[in-house]
Amino acid sequence: MREKVEAVLNKVRPILQRDGGDVELVDVDENGVVKVRLKGACGG
Repeated sequence: MREKVEAVLNKVRPILQRDGGDVELVDVDENGVVKVRLKGACGG
């Protein structure tokens, strides 16, 4: 599951980076709950 989430994040990451931000995968738990951390311009 984690690999699938990373693959999707890698698709949207360039768009976020063009706007001065980024996204980091923090966790994917056993229930499929995904936690991410938004960075830079996306942090707010």
